[in-house]
Order: sequence, then structure tokens, then C-alpha cells
Amino acid sequence: MSSLLTPLVTSAGLIGGFKSARATGNRMLGGAVLATAGAVAFGLWKRDAGTGTAAALTGVYLAAFGLSHPLAKKIGAWPSVYTVTAATGIASLIFGRRR
Repeated sequence: MSSLLTPLVTSAGLIGGFKSARATGNRMLGGAVLATAGAVAFGLWKRDAGTGTAAALTGVYLAAFGLSHPLAKKIGAWPSVYTVTAATGIASLIFGRRR
């Protein structure tokens, strides 16, 4: 069950962060949602897969956020968010499992 928790947390961070920022017009609020979910995910990955893997997956999470911006110019905002969210969730499922 814990292997499914982290993709849910990262999905909540990426989708929820974007939705929060867009709905309120407050990008800082969206960033806070993103950061909180990232911190929770890091702790879960560290517990399940170790510090090195947790750091790498946190890098994937942050890269997904960064890549969503140029991708949005090509495919649209929501499709971009969903695409990077799916990629992050898949990476978490593959690499973030218990050792």
C-alpha cells in the first residue's frame, strides 16, 4: 500500500499546486502546495527506498514541475500538468518501492 501512497502525494502536489495557483491567482500558494507534497514524498521515499533514491526522485519531481512550463506552450497547461504528473507517478512506482 505504501508504494501507492507516494504517487498519490506527488500527484496531489503537482495537480493541486497548479490548481491552487490558477484558482487563487497566488503562485506562492501553488508553490507551497508543491513544496509540502514534495517534502512528504521525500520522507516516504527515504523510508521505503533510501536517501539516494529519495533525492533522485525528488529531483524528478522538481524537474517535472520545471518541464511542465515549456511543455504547456506546446500542448496546453492542463495536458502538460497531467503528463508530468503521470511521468512522476510512474517513476515513483518503479523506483520508490521498499528495498
